[in-house]
Amino acid sequence: MAYATTNPYTGETVKTFPFATDAEVEAAIAQADATFRQWKKTSFAERAKVMRAAAALLRKDKRAYAEILTLEMGKVVAEAEAEVELSAQIFAYYADNAESLLEPEKLPVADKAEGAAMLVHEPLGVLLAIEPWNFPYYQIARIIAPQLSAGNVMLLKHASIVPQSAAAFEKLMLEAGLPEGGFKNLYATRGQIAAILNDPRVHGVALTGSEGAGAEVAALAGKALKKSTLELGGADAFVVLADADMDKTVKWAVFGRHWNGGQVCVSSKRMIVVDSVYDEFLTRYTEGVAGLKAGDPMDPATTLAPLSSQTAADEVKAKIAQAVAHGAVATEVGPKVPNRGAFVQPTILTGLTPDNPAYYWEFFGPVSMILKARDEDDAVRIANDSPFGLGGSVFTSDTKHGAEVAAKISTGMVFVNHPTMVKADLPFGGIRRSGYGRELLGLGLKEFVNHKLVDVVDIDAPF
Repeated sequence: MAYATTNPYTGETVKTFPFATDAEVEAAIAQADATFRQWKKTSFAERAKVMRAAAALLRKDKRAYAEILTLEMGKVVAEAEAEVELSAQIFAYYADNAESLLEPEKLPVADKAEGAAMLVHEPLGVLLAIEPWNFPYYQIARIIAPQLSAGNVMLLKHASIVPQSAAAFEKLMLEAGLPEGGFKNLYATRGQIAAILNDPRVHGVALTGSEGAGAEVAALAGKALKKSTLELGGADAFVVLADADMDKTVKWAVFGRHWNGGQVCVSSKRMIVVDSVYDEFLTRYTEGVAGLKAGDPMDPATTLAPLSSQTAADEVKAKIAQAVAHGAVATEVGPKVPNRGAFVQPTILTGLTPDNPAYYWEFFGPVSMILKARDEDDAVRIANDSPFGLGGSVFTSDTKHGAEVAAKISTGMVFVNHPTMVKADLPFGGIRRSGYGRELLGLGLKEFVNHKLVDVVDIDAPF
């Protein structure tokens, strides 16, 4: 698929971009490798200056950066501005914390004969990031901010529908003072990805995307003996217990499912409601969804965005039809969405059972799966009956008990009384078919460093 900016609200293809040539890919790797040899020697203070400058530039031109997101993937402009700010916060976090998070660690040893042992964290070199279209800036920031701060350098293969977002971030980092070659955007082909991962100068890959893409890239990386991290799909459980504050719960349920047009790995996709409050929740949730306003994502009054492309919208509609063909009930909610643009009518699916394949799917759009649980234990069972394991949430008036229930849910992240949250100072990642590895915080920072043991076996050890 060619790289192109196509406005999902108008359907107009605004601009196309040629694929990178093999010579351009080779030049990018060579320049990145040369830059790494210098960048790894720079002080944490110098790297932090670049991170702070990037944060400042994003905040200075927040609206301009946001409008690129809205143009390319249809994000409501207020949410686009929030994504720009979140990206700035990530850069600022690593400017403030990277050095302390990568501080050498003196190891306790059992015997003096072992010497004085120290664990140091050194950058690996050139890394590849393969990122999706749903959060074009945030996805970049959450990998390059920690890895550049650690002393690595980055190549980017972004989604084909957000080429201008990718180019804007490359320009941003140069303006922030990152040396040429420290971060390079490539409009790469699938074949070139394989060539990049097989290049001995490239030392790892971080991918956020679909299960299929993750499996393919992980296989390539494994064959090349390169480190990989994967953040894949999710079908987050939104567990509603009998004592939940229904006003708060419904508000967060509507938001948690429909922000970014429902195109979020950690959207609240499966509403699992205990029987005693199921009817009340369903009625009030339906009313809440009906209050969403679909329209021009540049209009401040719009609260429901189009999907990122007509192809994406058609895929969601086809999956709804398949769910119904296998016995689910689909209820369209709210005023009719515009005929113009890649919109999907908000839809609530009920009557889903485990023999319906849709029960285990991820719907990447404004589709809510409402599942009835007999009681709390049954709600936890349903929450864990998923191939995914990214995030989830529990709603209850008893927060202590909510934390106890959260401990029983098998995912990488669980929140009590809030949908899965994305912040600069919280780790992100999942288990099972949601991938492996973590991004953000010290966990993300240390995914692509060499944890090297230095052991001085001498009575006069320097540390």
